Amino acid sequence: MTDDVAAARAAAEEESAFSHPAVDPDTTAAYGDDPDQLIDFYAPRGEGGPGGPAPVVVVLHGGAWRAPYGRRHISPFAAFLAGRGFAVASVEYRRGAGRGGGDPLAGRWPETFDDVAAALDALPALVREHLPQADPRRVVVTGHSAGGHLALWAAARHLLPADAPWRTDGPVPLRGVVALAPIADLAVAVKLDVCGGAARQLLGGDDHVAERLPYADPALLLPTGIATTLVQGRTDLDVPQAVAESYADAAAKAGEVVGLTLLEDVGHYPLIDPAADACAVVAEEIAQLAW
Repeated sequence: MTDDVAAARAAAEEESAFSHPAVDPDTTAAYGDDPDQLIDFYAPRGEGGPGGPAPVVVVLHGGAWRAPYGRRHISPFAAFLAGRGFAVASVEYRRGAGRGGGDPLAGRWPETFDDVAAALDALPALVREHLPQADPRRVVVTGHSAGGHLALWAAARHLLPADAPWRTDGPVPLRGVVALAPIADLAVAVKLDVCGGAARQLLGGDDHVAERLPYADPALLLPTGIATTLVQGRTDLDVPQAVAESYADAAAKAGEVVGLTLLEDVGHYPLIDPAADACAVVAEEIAQLAW
């Protein structure tokens, strides 16, 4: 496939994924005082698994940790999962601010990580309040692109350095993680300049990369002991397959088996596009862990 054909296909995939109207949640709750510290809840609809209370799927949106990309763009995917019988909690978090009229920076240190940790910690109580038909003991975290990085990181907080403010005493009680085209290895992402240097910006720039990687890079926080699957399109031009493969290799070296589902002729966005076959594959991967 020529570069022009690949770029055209990637553009068509992105257009399709963003063509769906945003879907309003059933309810929204705050997990903090900042305007971005919100979780949208979608009640389960349709047929799900074997019955009983619905599992909870936590959705962490992507967008290179940059401010213009909020949770609204992933709301059709959240609604799609709710239609598959899952209870869904779609998390907003603080992202990179603008830089004097230029392109927004990726991520805010430490606020992006503060928020993901706080949202996961607040989730059980909020689920009991806002999704009474859900089982807060049966949680799977999924995330796309930068959100995939955050999903993997959230599952590894018990492996953070002892002085990390987000560290937990034991593993977060999750059934599993399904990371979609994740920026799973920050060191590799920095080398490959993924998403216009987003990983470098998330870490605060070149002066901070080395000191902050141990606190932020999921590939350095293994083995988690939590069932983990990565779903990756082979023709992804935004987050190359090599990033997911590097994480899977790091897990194997740490003695942990991580699932890696590679989808032929699939790029970055079909994984969250309800109109794409790849999205049904994602739902099945989540179901295998959730039920």
